[in-house]
Amino acid sequence: MRQLSNDQARRIALAAQGFADARPRGRVDRRHFRRVIDRVGLLQLDSVNVLQRSHYLPMWARLGPYSIDALDEYTARSGEMFEYWAHEASVLPVERYPLLRWRMAEIEPWRRIKGIIGGHPGYVDSVYDEIAAHGPLTVSDLSDPGDRTGPWWGHGKGKVALDWLFAKGRVAAYRNGNFGRLYDLPERVVVAEYLHSPAVEKRDAFRKLLVLAARHHGVGTATDLADYYRLHRPTSRSVIDELAGEGEIREVRVEGWKHPGYMHPEAKLPRKISGAALISPFDSLVWERDRTERLFGFRYRIEIYVPQPKRVYGYYVLPFLVDGELVGRVDLKSDRKASTLLVQGAYNEDGRNPGDVAVRLAPEITSMSEWLGLKDVKVAKRGNLAAALRELL
Repeated sequence: MRQLSNDQARRIALAAQGFADARPRGRVDRRHFRRVIDRVGLLQLDSVNVLQRSHYLPMWARLGPYSIDALDEYTARSGEMFEYWAHEASVLPVERYPLLRWRMAEIEPWRRIKGIIGGHPGYVDSVYDEIAAHGPLTVSDLSDPGDRTGPWWGHGKGKVALDWLFAKGRVAAYRNGNFGRLYDLPERVVVAEYLHSPAVEKRDAFRKLLVLAARHHGVGTATDLADYYRLHRPTSRSVIDELAGEGEIREVRVEGWKHPGYMHPEAKLPRKISGAALISPFDSLVWERDRTERLFGFRYRIEIYVPQPKRVYGYYVLPFLVDGELVGRVDLKSDRKASTLLVQGAYNEDGRNPGDVAVRLAPEITSMSEWLGLKDVKVAKRGNLAAALRELL
């Protein structure tokens, strides 16, 4: 059995995620988007917009500045991508559609939709008929969307019905420029070749998705691989054993890991990883927090839902990657009214020289500010990296 040092495993993982690829020097176009999607497999969607919508940030980390409108065109209107619950709400290549049909078939009604089905007979079908007749529609376009029951996830009955139809695959969805979901019939959104392909049987779908997860990870534990497409862990472990026995993936031992690793046969081990990048909290590189700590020695938690007095680093904190290591973290916010990128906190990891980290971080902050169309950068005093960063910015 092959043995890897943790440093080798980290370089394999970074290469698999696209961080061994040089950023384009010219204009970024659809070819570059395809290359990143080939590496990462999917982009997680998230509604938090304190800095920028999260699914835009993984592309920026790997490609540098690019046209957001061009990515919107690619993900929503090219026919090459579709949205579904893969790793949470995500956009992913349309050829994966048959691999997720089992999930659409198996999903069971949750409490709110049960209440609507029981309390408003025929309502869900009437929403479907409205989309069929007049789609694409947003929830507010429905003739009877219902009233919200509260903030956050207190959706009205129209939104709950749409989410149910979407979960079951009876309708498809894509995002408009304001991140709102537009719902339409699948035959008007999903390319016919994949829409009408036979659904892949569940265990075969697990096999294909876990091999894809191994390719996107490069190397990972059974838990890492199952998490990528949010697959049932006990089932995934038995499938992974099959795949390893057949040579579809290779079992390896990694220094310091408590559990076996599984490496994709085509995984690359670069001699080094060069470059710097700010990583979204929802970037696939850091999805599995235990894996992030195992690979990088970097303990990372999202503090969005932590009360402000209890936050350690801040509301929307991006890890900072330099030459293959996570060396710092910054709490960023776009003050759009003031056209300013706010660095609300900046921290370097223990053992790192703040001056060295700041020299690599400052150009990334400046580049991000320009990419977001903001005219200024303001660095607050919070954090052990803030003073060195303020001197440069």
